[in-house]
Amino acid sequence: MDPKRRILIKLSGEYLAGKEKSGFHIPTVKKITKEIVDLVEQGIQIGIVIGGGNFYRGINDSGNHIKRVSGDYMGMLATIINAVALKDFFESFGQKATVMSALKVEKLSQAVYPHHAIELLNKGHVVIFAGGTGNPFFTTDTAGVLRAIEIEADMMLKATRVDGVYSDDPEKNPQAVKYDKLSYREALEKGLKIMDSTAFALAKENHLKIIVFNLNHPDALQKIVLHHSNIGTIIE
Repeated sequence: MDPKRRILIKLSGEYLAGKEKSGFHIPTVKKITKEIVDLVEQGIQIGIVIGGGNFYRGINDSGNHIKRVSGDYMGMLATIINAVALKDFFESFGQKATVMSALKVEKLSQAVYPHHAIELLNKGHVVIFAGGTGNPFFTTDTAGVLRAIEIEADMMLKATRVDGVYSDDPEKNPQAVKYDKLSYREALEKGLKIMDSTAFALAKENHLKIIVFNLNHPDALQKIVLHHSNIGTIIE
């Protein structure tokens, strides 16, 4: 295993909520932070792009009272809340962690500078990226791909509720077929909704390897990163 292997994990805010549906489910947050600490201790460099759906999802405001731009910025602020919390969880395990935000919040985070992020990763920090891209109308999928490219990650791990990419929604269609591996061309031809189109195009253009997997699978991160187990779906 290359001791300098570097990955970017795209982690949803909803995952941090666990059984609580909103806010933090402490056992869930402890579980994921401990799994990541274990990887860092084995020489893996890890960046995280965190979502904010456990506190706010602006695009789901059905009453149209909050403008899309305002809602997106509120969602970005929610990601900063999650990033600060994750930092403290990491530090409780003795793991160095740094929050970088695309939105300027000086007392809680640093600005996003890719070269500095790489320096911190080389020094053993977990770097938590918050604030999305810093702009409305872009998803955390796009932020995840962008940060993965900026820090020169070997791959992006996209954690979802299902164990990979399927031909149809497996929660609605029991006949849906799971793909173990896909090329970007195949994914486009099949019309698979892996990420939003902006994120997908950016990943394809920069030849970013993506693994879509279920983070609730026992020891999923260890199996994918350390043992190269065929968990989830590989897109490259």
